[in-house]
Amino acid sequence: MGLFDRIWRLLRSNFTSAVSQAEDPEKVLEQAMADMQANLIQLRQAVAQAIATQKRTERQSAQAKSTAQEWYNRAELAIQKGEEDMARQALTRRQTYLQSAQAMDAQLDQQRDVVGGLKDNMRRLEAKISDARTKKDLYIARARSAEASQRIQEMLGQTGTGGSIAAFERMEERVMELEARSEALEELSGDPLERQFAALEGGSTTVDSELEAMKNRLGQGKPPDRLPPSA
Repeated sequence: MGLFDRIWRLLRSNFTSAVSQAEDPEKVLEQAMADMQANLIQLRQAVAQAIATQKRTERQSAQAKSTAQEWYNRAELAIQKGEEDMARQALTRRQTYLQSAQAMDAQLDQQRDVVGGLKDNMRRLEAKISDARTKKDLYIARARSAEASQRIQEMLGQTGTGGSIAAFERMEERVMELEARSEALEELSGDPLERQFAALEGGSTTVDSELEAMKNRLGQGKPPDRLPPSA
């Protein structure tokens, strides 16, 4: 697993742990951004250090090759002067520096791979941070909306609140029932004597009319009319 993958896995683990503990999503996202920025700084420092090491190794390799060339030139000079033994010693020194340069070149190949991998990871982390920064506000808004909805659902589902709402509903039914009873009592609670006279007055009009009509017929000797329909 690469360095970037380890960093990203750690961040996801921290975020999941925070969410599972019902922490403030806004704080979790802010902390995640801060962690990513901190890891990016560390990654940049690692890249800078790796590049510095690579440059130092390149200089050391170049210096070893230059020194090897100097001993080669000395060996030639010794041969020209007839100093074969000195020439042999110079060539031996040259081989030592050449071997050192070769080892450093092999190390440079590894260091270049490390630097390349670190740079790739740094670019990927920078892209992730840029994407996270763009989406952070959206995630925070969605989290706040979800929290508000959850609080409403919890409030509606709580026994105390549910009982309060039910109490209001029962009170409404009770008020409607009392209003209906009041209207019924109002209709039934009038003065009995008033109701009796109202009935007599309402019925006397018909009786007086029939009585007057009967007197008129009898006085004129007309046959009785058909009985009027009963009221």
